This record gives sequence, structure tokens and C-alpha cells, in this order.
Amino acid sequence: MPFLELLLTAIDTLRANKIRAFLTTLGVLIGVLSVILLVSLGEGARQYLAETFAGLGSNLLQVVPGRRETKGFGAPPVGTVHKITREDELALRHRGTSLDGVTAVVNGGGTIRFGNRRRDTFVLGVGGRFDEIRQLRVDQGRFFAEEDIDAHRRFAILGRTVVREIFGEENPLGKVVKIADSEFRIIGLMEHKGTTLGFDMDDLVFLPSTTAMDLFALDGLSNLLVRARDKVSIEPAIEEVTDILRRRHGDLIDFTVISQDDMLSTVNGIMATMSMLLLAIAAISLVVGGIGIANIMLVSVRERTREIGVRRAVGAKRRHIMLQFLLEAVVISLVGGLLGLLLGASLIGLLGWLVPTLPLRLSADIIGIAVGFSALVGVLSGVMPAQRAANLDPVEALRYE
Repeated sequence: MPFLELLLTAIDTLRANKIRAFLTTLGVLIGVLSVILLVSLGEGARQYLAETFAGLGSNLLQVVPGRRETKGFGAPPVGTVHKITREDELALRHRGTSLDGVTAVVNGGGTIRFGNRRRDTFVLGVGGRFDEIRQLRVDQGRFFAEEDIDAHRRFAILGRTVVREIFGEENPLGKVVKIADSEFRIIGLMEHKGTTLGFDMDDLVFLPSTTAMDLFALDGLSNLLVRARDKVSIEPAIEEVTDILRRRHGDLIDFTVISQDDMLSTVNGIMATMSMLLLAIAAISLVVGGIGIANIMLVSVRERTREIGVRRAVGAKRRHIMLQFLLEAVVISLVGGLLGLLLGASLIGLLGWLVPTLPLRLSADIIGIAVGFSALVGVLSGVMPAQRAANLDPVEALRYE
């Protein structure tokens, strides 16, 4: 029998049992829907993180205290670990030929007060070129000058969320606020930045790095941000930073230089693992759907035993019987897969409209995976019923009541 005739026969058989066929497809439909939604979420999150890191600048380096990877250098002896200091920042700035900017970062937190209003917020001590290196802009006023850093001046620059919560519609420029019970004069207001990696970049108070170290009683910086001249200069910049700081730290590498590519590679690895886990979880529902198809097809073989005997008696070969039942299973699975795909795409579009910040991404790869899985489930779940139908003895089948 021609393949097309077998396919049409399989479709006619399913149409004769519409409700049974529909209920059987539900398992695959739910499975494909789960695959599409979960994998789209994982892929969307990965792309969102990649775009966020790219927006920070592909030629940025971070220098953090402590050796995160020894790789043969060995851990520094106890008691000889040096902190990252203001002098390290100045050394990199003056000696680094492949560097296009260096800025200190001091992380902290505190309560900002003005009159009877107060807000707990994140306080960031920074160098004079932090805004340029991190691609931030001052909307009103000015950013810190190097003289402000050197003189430990008590100046502050506020993010938009802090301004709104503390001052409302009032202009805060030139006013004095208290941060951790110390007075600071506001010299600038940052441009609205929004949320990055779940962190509100507008809910920040910026201080000169040296002033922040005084405020938090620190003798070292949290980290240094270094910008290479361009993408090509990243490796020379890493080597130069490592060499300069190693000499300053008594020939010890008790710090770590991290590039954006390193961070992105780590994030991609984590997200790839998460995507595989999500795919495995979603595949469980497809397996359940496949078991449902196999069960219904076995019932169908028993119900159609006499039909199989008649077809064998009039000349149908075993392969024709097997192919017909296999096609029925594949058709059921593919219909469920296509319905799940349409429903999944619709839900992704709806969620993207209702929650624009939700990182969902439907790609051709995800569609291919979903359809391929559903077809595979159909084949695997149809093999055993098809073999049982093909192996029936024609004489016994004709006698079956």
C-alpha cells in the first residue's frame, strides 16, 4: 500500500474516534507547552544577561582582593594578603599604558536623612571617572572631580529613586543630608537608569571613594574597575594590571582580575545547565503523554483485531499493518505537539505584552526541539502497539470476537 494511503487511513481512523484522539493528544500538548515555556524562559534569561553584560562594556575589568583562582600560583601565605588601596588605583592610572581608565569602588549601605524623611539605601564610594567607565550620566549638577577624591570632601550624588523618596518635587541640589549620621552636601543628581540584573540603579547614593572609606572605617577598596582601550587590548590590560599590582604587593598575586567575558562565560554556563534542567523537567510530561498514547494504541489494537485479520486475509503485509498503527501514534503526537506549540507561542506573546520585563524568547531552535520531541514520542510510543498488531496471526484474528 502506498504511504499516502496508509497515512489517510490512519487519519480517518482517528477522526472516527475524535474524543479519544483529542484526550490522547492532551498529554503531548501539555508536554510540548511545558517545553516551550520553560526553555523559552531559560533562553530569554540567558539572552537578557548577555545583553546586560554587553551594555556594561565589553572591555571592562574588575580587580577584586583575594585570589579566586590559583591555577598553579599557589595561595598566598596567611598574613601577607594585601588589600586593594587608593595607591593601587593611582599606580594603575599612571603606569598602565593599555588602560583607558581606572576607578575605585567602595560598597556600603546606610540611612540617608533629610528633615523628618529617611531611607535605607545602597551607598557606593567611587572615583572621579566612575560615571564615564560605567556609562552613567549626571542629569543635574556635576560628578566628582579628582580634587574631591583627594580632599576627602563630603559630597554626595543621588539616584532618582532616592531623590523622589526623600525630596519629592523639591530640588535637592546644594542641600545638606545626613548619611550614616554624617553630613554631606548634594552636588549632583544622576540620570534615570532603571533596573539592571534585578538591582535598582536609581536607588543609590554616590560618595567620593576616599570619603566612603572614612565613613565606613575601611582601609581598603571593595574593588577596582578598569577599562581597557578596546576589545583587542583586554589580554594585554590583564597582564599589565597583574604585573603592576604584583610588584606593589610584594611579588604576590593576592588579587583577581576578572573580565566581562569571564563573567559572561560563567553566566552562560549556569544558564545552559539551567536550560537543560528545565528541558528535562518538561520532558517528563512528554514521557507521560507518550505512555498515554501507547496505552490507547494497545487498546485500539485489541478492539480492531478482527479488522487486522480481514486486512491480512485480503493481502495486507505485516509491514503495512505496523506502519499504519505507527502512523496513527505519530499523527496523534504531532497534532498534540502543534497544538502545544500554537498555545505556547500565544502565551509567550500574551505574557510579553502583559509583563514586558519577563525574559521570554521563542526561537526556531525551541520550535524545532518541541516538534522533534513530539514526533519522537509518537514513534517510541507507537512501536510496541504496532509490533503487536503486525504479529497477530490472521486466522486467530478473524476468529476474534
